[in-house]
Amino acid sequence: MTSKPSTTATPTPAPAAPAVTITPTSIAAPAAPQGPIKAVILVGGPSRGTRFRPLSLNVPKPLFPIANQPLLYHHLAALADVPGLRDVALIGFFEDAVFAPFLDRVHLDFPTLNVRYLREYQALGTAGGIFHFRDELLRGNPRYLFVLHSDIVSSFPLQQMVAAHAARPQGALCTMLATRVPAETTQRYGCIVAAQDGQVLHYVEKPEFYISDLINGGVYLFDTAIFNVLAEIRAEKAAAAAALAAVEWASSRDSLNSYDSAPAAGATQLRLEHDVFKQLAGTKKLFAYESHEIWTQLKSATSAVLANTLVLQHNKRRRSASICVESLKGPQVVGAVSIHRSAQIHPTAKIGPNVSVGPRATVGPGVRIKDAIILDGVDIKANACILSSVIGWNSKVGKWARVEGTPTEATATKLMDHGHKTQTSTVIGHEVTIADEVIIRNCIVLPHKELKASYRDDILL
Repeated sequence: MTSKPSTTATPTPAPAAPAVTITPTSIAAPAAPQGPIKAVILVGGPSRGTRFRPLSLNVPKPLFPIANQPLLYHHLAALADVPGLRDVALIGFFEDAVFAPFLDRVHLDFPTLNVRYLREYQALGTAGGIFHFRDELLRGNPRYLFVLHSDIVSSFPLQQMVAAHAARPQGALCTMLATRVPAETTQRYGCIVAAQDGQVLHYVEKPEFYISDLINGGVYLFDTAIFNVLAEIRAEKAAAAAALAAVEWASSRDSLNSYDSAPAAGATQLRLEHDVFKQLAGTKKLFAYESHEIWTQLKSATSAVLANTLVLQHNKRRRSASICVESLKGPQVVGAVSIHRSAQIHPTAKIGPNVSVGPRATVGPGVRIKDAIILDGVDIKANACILSSVIGWNSKVGKWARVEGTPTEATATKLMDHGHKTQTSTVIGHEVTIADEVIIRNCIVLPHKELKASYRDDILL
């Protein structure tokens, strides 16, 4: 499957709270800018993504399959369609071997892209890694640099962002993707106060109080002059850290640690959301491009079902070849469904809507699957029912068993509330066996469990 930007997705309704609507600049068909474009995808590292367990115990979140493709694959498919873009860097602090098989594949699927993994020696922050590899990123004198977070699902209107940024006043350094969310959830995101022309007047990361329902969408288009700004901010932070360290050392000279020498300032973390955007806001250098297409953030394992649904529906609207159509000889397929060609589905099974079935999965007679992700090697026996759930790799679901979750919004990330399990999608870890006629409802199940009794509203360790 190749995921491409779409302009036909159904707009997400904005909350009732008053908001300024950004009026897009009159934009013609996107054209390649002067000079090449490069891209960075921020993939994080193994100390991140703990909320994505138990799924991240098997695969890092950037490689988790959404609509039967690794999450990063959708980013690369959109980048491959941007005129003038050839070089893509994945920046993070995973081991090199983690991404090696994926890179081998994308080199075949996207021959126009040169995709490489650049490993940080430690976590440097969302801007620190970009600054650390600045010489590599600036090689070839690119004009623009895309920066994408790996944990988002979007239609990725990248070409529209390029055209919008090119129409900005001279001196604009960044255009960020923006989208609207319900007012009660804005404290979980970076909030934007923007003028009608898109200029960002004020930016606050995860504010304590409501500021705006327009949020940071995790995709940025920078002019390469941004590296001068990063250097200045980094120098300021390093100087402040060194001064603080000197004061702390001086105040402890007479303590038991007086034999220590004055500490050297450590590597300074540099974060786009906390350090850079706050300084650029209100300077006519930071702008927002508001998108009304699909968008969500893959924060927790339970949010994977919604992310999968959005991508499947987006692909169906685009009439992607990855979406299955019902045939007289195959199973009953309803709505947006993706079934890997190596999966075996009994003709009497009913699949969909919003279901992806992974490689080598087996679905028996009379099985009903809706709003679910069935991962590699899963075996679902006759007449089982899977609703609003993720079934992990090589797991087995017995005859007449029922695995069911509660449909949730993208913003529902809490697993526990006042000591009780919240109502979320059910997530089954890898190599879990569920016995015949067992009911699992609203549960998180860690790997290698054998469930012979029914459970509900629980986390099974």
